[in-house]
Amino acid sequence: MNIKLLQTAKLPTPDHIDQLTDCVMVLPYPLREKDLQSLPYLKEIRQRRARSNRRKEDKSPVVLDLPNRKATHVSVACIKPAIDSFSLLTLARKLLDSHRKIRTVGLVVAGFDKAETERVAEALLAATLAANAEMPAFKKKTGKKIHLDTINLFGINARHAFQRTFAEAEGNALARSLAMLPPNKLTPSDYLKRVKTLAGEYRWKMDFYGVSELKKKKAGAFLAVCQGSPTQDAGIVRLQYKPAGKSGSGKLALVGKGICYDTGGVSLKPPRYMFGMHEDMQGSAVALGTFLALTKLKVKFPVECWLALAMNHIGPKSYLPNDVVTASDGTTIEVVNTDAEGRMVLADTLAIASKLKPKLIIDYATLTGACMVALGTVYSGVFTNREELHAELIAAGHDSGERVWPFPQDEDYDKQIESRIADVKQCSPEGAADHILAARFLKRFVKNNSQWVHVDLSSSSNKGGLAHVPTDTTGFGVRYTLNLLLDKKLM
Repeated sequence: MNIKLLQTAKLPTPDHIDQLTDCVMVLPYPLREKDLQSLPYLKEIRQRRARSNRRKEDKSPVVLDLPNRKATHVSVACIKPAIDSFSLLTLARKLLDSHRKIRTVGLVVAGFDKAETERVAEALLAATLAANAEMPAFKKKTGKKIHLDTINLFGINARHAFQRTFAEAEGNALARSLAMLPPNKLTPSDYLKRVKTLAGEYRWKMDFYGVSELKKKKAGAFLAVCQGSPTQDAGIVRLQYKPAGKSGSGKLALVGKGICYDTGGVSLKPPRYMFGMHEDMQGSAVALGTFLALTKLKVKFPVECWLALAMNHIGPKSYLPNDVVTASDGTTIEVVNTDAEGRMVLADTLAIASKLKPKLIIDYATLTGACMVALGTVYSGVFTNREELHAELIAAGHDSGERVWPFPQDEDYDKQIESRIADVKQCSPEGAADHILAARFLKRFVKNNSQWVHVDLSSSSNKGGLAHVPTDTTGFGVRYTLNLLLDKKLM
């Protein structure tokens, strides 16, 4: 993102504001004159709030054009400092919504203490970057593109220059842009080319295990899914980042489901559920976006990113319900529903990744409709083989604004996926609690006692956007993971 951030701890002067076409302000509620004496146009803001009958903290912006030469377009909100992260980010998105096609914007945070100011400024910056990230577009007429190039931040001058916010925004933008690509623009081959380009740019070591290599590894679960594809371009990507100098102990593995299109296979989806299935690769996009963000931050621990890339086609060679296949660790699997392909490709990918003994594995997948039924599309589900992590998993969601909720992993759920002819059923024919059963299935393939967190991305798409992200495709997970790793110290 080629956007310049200019910071000053001082509040803007009237001249500063008058030079801007667009400005966003966040002020404390209630508005106290003594705290904001030097803030320009405070009188006009008060009058506009009064006309809008605002008598408490704002959940939506107050919008006005100032009586100056440029008629500076201002969106302003007054909040209590105790506002939760999700609500703050949501408000920040709404504040930015009326500021489109701009080259420069002013962000003003005034009247809060130092910690509160930084928190509010970070939310505004996250929303600004999310709103101005370029997404794929294929319309013949797209209109004149105007790119934001400068953000003027008033009220804080942070030494860290919000590097993490920029890194998270780039990771999130990458995840969203990949997910929005149509299926004929992001086949596994296309995806691989894009990853190769990124690997060259960021000097990642890259390996690709194609169909022939996966046959050698006896990865029958993965191969079952891709055997119906007319083009044998499926495979597993392994990317490696190693920190400069001496690294800390332990390695992180990020694993993502990358089904570039999911027809459901012979268990064919009806049209209303098949439309949009080009986004069934969002788990891989989030893993890759998180990997990018961690690389940009130059974290001090080694990271691997594993992308399970395939399509779930229907054809004469497609795998079938009642097939029995053998995963790379020797586990035999009775296929129940070919539309449960995500757990099949992840099974082999997790087994191969965990064989290398990472300290922590986090996998991401748009895995089950059951999780969406349970949580809707504003939370994502999390599962782990370490029950003691539940409090930290919830806290990371609360603090990052990308909210999650954990589900149980009790052994008695395994009764529903017992098979009479194989080691395990792929899923239950009845379909109840499928998000939990899917996690129980995947847990079998996590080896060497690695800590494991599985994220079922029920909030990967939410109409109207989510938190600070304005697009329906949310890229959920990048911001959450960095909080989990860097603030909750899971690594």
